[in-house]
Amino acid sequence: MDAAKDGKPGSPALPVKIVVVGDGAVGKTTLLLRYVENRFPETYVPTVFENYYRDVVVEGIAVNMGLWDTAGQEDFDRLRSLSYNDTDLVLIVFSIDAPTSLANVSSKWVPEIQHHCEGVPFLLVGTKSDLRNDEQTLEKLRARNQKVVELSDANAVGKEIGAQAILECSALTGAGIKEVFDQALKVVLVKKGLLKTEKPQSTSCCTLM
Repeated sequence: MDAAKDGKPGSPALPVKIVVVGDGAVGKTTLLLRYVENRFPETYVPTVFENYYRDVVVEGIAVNMGLWDTAGQEDFDRLRSLSYNDTDLVLIVFSIDAPTSLANVSSKWVPEIQHHCEGVPFLLVGTKSDLRNDEQTLEKLRARNQKVVELSDANAVGKEIGAQAILECSALTGAGIKEVFDQALKVVLVKKGLLKTEKPQSTSCCTLM
């Protein structure tokens, strides 16, 4: 990769590690596959651990993103803790068709992050936004006396936990996917002192390499 932090060729890319956590079946893997490979898997296979990589340029800074997919099930709590070493940012994922997955953000995921990598910034990401007005989804939730997570619900939780940003996306349609990772990289680069906070929060700041 020839692009560099200062725009000069030959400098190595900056490694950035992003860990993705959240309840099982909320769409962590599909989020990553849509971003890295631009595909949507047709079947659900629970993840134990998987790593993905993608090279991008953020406002002239060459970045090698390491994306760590993790298992959300309790059986993997101890194993998942090994993923947090040297993490630059965490994506906490919930699904808008699973209200309990948002509730678990505060009760489980934030405490776990603070225990294993205190001070690391995190974003709150809602997946499956395409289901918000899906009648079949709404009927299933009504049968359980539940309803889809509204953006206002996510905003309230995000402010409570101190998320750097609150975003929604759909791996099925691709809507909002790029914006999630653009924002994640900006947060990391600002923290590292490589970007200034006053720079415009453009959602198209990243370029594939």
